[in-house]
Amino acid sequence: MSERERRSSIIQEDTSELKAGLTPQQLETLHTMEQFHWRLRFVRRPMFMAPIPIVFHRDGVRFAVLEADGTINENPGFKIRP
Repeated sequence: MSERERRSSIIQEDTSELKAGLTPQQLETLHTMEQFHWRLRFVRRPMFMAPIPIVFHRDGVRFAVLEADGTINENPGFKIRP
């Protein structure tokens, strides 16, 4: 019986659901950051607040928050679990 490996070392994710609700400035900054190997990993959605998109560098160590005005905040005041 041969088993096929279903996992892939390269993850190709559809981020359209994650991008929903982001401001045009955030989307523009995200597009630029993707050119430098940053990826939108997840979006925090606190109740009654604007979404908080979190981007990670391909090294998996550095992360940043895309603020509503499109600026990059590398010191958001919270930690991300590995």
